[in-house]
Amino acid sequence: MPILQLSETMVNQIAAGEVIERPASVVKELVENALDAGASHIEIVTAGGGLSLIRVTDDGMGIPASELPLAVSRHCTSKLSDDINAIHSLGFRGEALPSIGSVARLTLRSRTADSDSGAEIAIEGGRMSPVRPAAANRGTIVEVRDLFFATPARLKFMKGERAESTATSDVVRRTAIAFPAVRFTLAGADRAILELPPVGDDPKGRLNRIARIMGAEFPENSIEIDAEREGVRLSGHVSIPSFTRANALHQYAYVNGRPVRDKLIAGAIRGAYADVLPRDRHPVTVLFLSLDPAMVDVNVHPAKADVRFRDPGLVRGLIVGAIRQALAQAGIRPATTGAAGLMAAFRAETAERWRGNITSEWRPAATQEASRTADFIYEASPHRPLDHDQPIGTPVNGQGFAESGQAMFDAGPLASADTRAGWGVANDTLMGRSLGAARAQVHQNYIVAQTHDSLIIVDQHAAHERLVYEALKTALHSRPLPSQMLLMPEIVDLAEDDAERLALHAETLRRFGLVLERFGPGAVAVRETPAILGETNVQQLVRDLADEIADHDTVDTLVERLHAIAATMACHGSVRSGRLLKPDEMNALLRQMEATPGSATCNHGRPTYIELKLADIERLFGRR
Repeated sequence: MPILQLSETMVNQIAAGEVIERPASVVKELVENALDAGASHIEIVTAGGGLSLIRVTDDGMGIPASELPLAVSRHCTSKLSDDINAIHSLGFRGEALPSIGSVARLTLRSRTADSDSGAEIAIEGGRMSPVRPAAANRGTIVEVRDLFFATPARLKFMKGERAESTATSDVVRRTAIAFPAVRFTLAGADRAILELPPVGDDPKGRLNRIARIMGAEFPENSIEIDAEREGVRLSGHVSIPSFTRANALHQYAYVNGRPVRDKLIAGAIRGAYADVLPRDRHPVTVLFLSLDPAMVDVNVHPAKADVRFRDPGLVRGLIVGAIRQALAQAGIRPATTGAAGLMAAFRAETAERWRGNITSEWRPAATQEASRTADFIYEASPHRPLDHDQPIGTPVNGQGFAESGQAMFDAGPLASADTRAGWGVANDTLMGRSLGAARAQVHQNYIVAQTHDSLIIVDQHAAHERLVYEALKTALHSRPLPSQMLLMPEIVDLAEDDAERLALHAETLRRFGLVLERFGPGAVAVRETPAILGETNVQQLVRDLADEIADHDTVDTLVERLHAIAATMACHGSVRSGRLLKPDEMNALLRQMEATPGSATCNHGRPTYIELKLADIERLFGRR
């Protein structure tokens, strides 16, 4: 078959396959055009999940009538100069409108501020009609009907109306977070109206917009991020470790105001939360990266959702370091959702018991009295009433806070003289601490503590496990790790580039007990391995390290393996469930939790304590 020049319509349809994947892609491109035009109000209307109708109306600067044919032609744009590295707008390729027009029926109506009337142009399946006058307010209206009618094969890959509508809503929400000063309205026959009023472009306004989109509970369960390194600025909010989701859909990332889904950023977030979350849980994050446009390539793909950084190691290190530092500085904080869940469980159980009381038969008064007496036999039943003749805190029948003669467990070095002094101070002072004063131990695992305005319930095993783990991590990083020499050096064959990368990181690896050196052009010789790992698959370890260095320029694979060993040691070396603790031991554990970053969750990501505010408890008893 001879080589032929493809028609303009065919070229546009091929390009549309990359740019216009589904109705949400159309909304994304049109909303970005409106934002680039300086719009302060953007209204989106859809029908049939966006396949029947998409209409985007804005109050931006508009397009002159003479430029409408260029606006719907390929590679025509007003947003890009001669320098491809100087991209300061969301759009720049000049492909969106012609791509949409090649697979749908598109109508573009616009009016500029200095024009007396508007103008309109239409494209149907790639065929452009002449420009004609039209009534219009200042701004632009783009109407897209019968999406993919010109490429019926694409329609077979569309999901249901609900799924397409959900994808469109997600696009609008993601974009709205980055532009809190713009009003967004999303409506249609297949959804409730989403109205996002302008809230200002300051940090407070941005947080209000985030709360409107991600839920009112996010701000009080998040930590602010603000860091800068070598010209790269990182800001935003990340959730505390005890506030998580079942998937990563609630992670939002922006590069110079552009919503992106970047693997490097997602990997950095996972790395920052590596040892504070369960494997099947994900943090909630909203991160904004600001840097010189020349340091990032947004032209990787026509959809502009992927980016490439000139220095990926710098960006990854900034994200991981900033999040870990913020988590450490935030101190110990439980998620408010934990208390809310506990309250809901109490209410449900109470309601069920009331229903049971109502439906059960009443017993005679004498029988009820006899039953109550039998329930509280002093010697036999654990449910006996309080003996008011005994001072509070005195053991009952020898069963107090701890077994007789038990020695205080070693909880490790305390953080400060204030902490050590806390053992003997008055309860009033302890109740002023964030975790309060220990009052009791129940079911031989849960410490009940009291503050001035709340009740704290602590899982003693989970809490001490985190304390031991953090102490082991500090020991790992404070000095070179001991290594064990191999009887025979292990030779690992690699690609030459991988071997070179490992050689460049040899000194860092040596600090963690892995000693290797080049062995010819495409191999490394491993002479020593970290003693803490015991017998390990050296070949697999080295190959994993080479892959990670190639991707992220880090040696986190080895560090994660060492941390996993430390986590196992912490689990077996911490105070066990079922151990009775003395009051001083419980208070010592609470003070160390307050002084240890990340102690709100254990090594496996489970919460170590729950806080119930006094107001919540009073509501349970109908006092509020």
